[in-house]
Amino acid sequence: MTDDPAPRPTLRLKPKADARRIRHGHPWAYLDDIVTDRRSRAVEPGTIAVLEDAERKPLGAVAVNMSSRIAARMLDRDPEARIDGAWLAARLAAARAHRDRLYHDPFYRLVHAEADGLPGLIVDRFGDAAVVQPNAAWADALVEDIADVLVQMGLAHVLLNAEGRARGAEGLSGETRWLRGGLDAPVVVPMNGATYLADLTGGQKTGLFYDQRPNHALVAGLSKGARVLDVFSHVGGFGLAALAGGAASALAIDGSAPALDLAQQGAARMGRSADFAVTKGDAFDAMAALAGETFDVVVADPPAFAPAKPALTAGLRAYERVARLAAALVAPGGYLTLCSCSHAAELSKFRAASIRGIGRAGRGAQLIHTGFAGPDHPVHPQLAESGYLKALTFRLLA
Repeated sequence: MTDDPAPRPTLRLKPKADARRIRHGHPWAYLDDIVTDRRSRAVEPGTIAVLEDAERKPLGAVAVNMSSRIAARMLDRDPEARIDGAWLAARLAAARAHRDRLYHDPFYRLVHAEADGLPGLIVDRFGDAAVVQPNAAWADALVEDIADVLVQMGLAHVLLNAEGRARGAEGLSGETRWLRGGLDAPVVVPMNGATYLADLTGGQKTGLFYDQRPNHALVAGLSKGARVLDVFSHVGGFGLAALAGGAASALAIDGSAPALDLAQQGAARMGRSADFAVTKGDAFDAMAALAGETFDVVVADPPAFAPAKPALTAGLRAYERVARLAAALVAPGGYLTLCSCSHAAELSKFRAASIRGIGRAGRGAQLIHTGFAGPDHPVHPQLAESGYLKALTFRLLA
């Protein structure tokens, strides 16, 4: 790619917009903050522009999408920075250096969007393969250049995942396809002593939820000799980790037959097929059907019930219901882990809903741990949305 800073268009903040917020590190300027006229409305999505404050002082080089609620995403504080292959390579190299300090094996989130200085871009690494989610117009426009850099870094297979709500909000569409190389089988992923199989092309999100790694490890540590229930299990995330931690058995519940099949394959590779069972079906119905049974460890890791503020009230009711049903299945003295990946349901609200649900089940509890995403999912200090994952672990009393 080529990028010449000289003829870049400019966007200007309205006088009432908070330019200090952006100067102090916030990576977005919203459409309502931008002076909109015929010139600014004509800027094509994905264009690199210079963002100025109301006094025409430059704030940096931004990626523009005037069709999105987020009109400008900060790429570089230097308004003359050249956004080219070398720039992408430097950002990706910095992201990789952090992950290589964290993990011995090359299985992790390589790029976590704004927190890694690559706004809207998600890259998950699976050995010599990567799944790229360009959830912003600029990254979508430069996805071939991103693939080139990943290949230069030694990866052989690069998949474009063109699905998800975030792309829709940017006005993006497209077909999930291999940009480089290609794999026709799930990838074997070692993590926390367990073995997972990730379907990169047909699974949820990028095929595996790396963000739960530290929470998997906590549950594994509580599971020695335990009977474990993993609700909304996907490919067996918590259940297989529990088996690796010495659980006596694990039951995984999920609505996806392909995901449960991959979970069973993971258990087989661990030599624990006899100790791993699955139930396909609606998680709420499945928990209700288990009434009267108890488990030493129960985990519920549902999808985002409150992906945005308009869904918050209904989402919190759903989290409360999960907590009520799951708490009833925990043996006295056992453990319950409840998770939320809804950034709109911030920690205090999610915790309150979970505690209400546990109380409605007639259980007393001790909150023993609050977990978040792993360090390969860094949080942008000025962007709460980048810290979306919460995991609450309770010890339930009689």
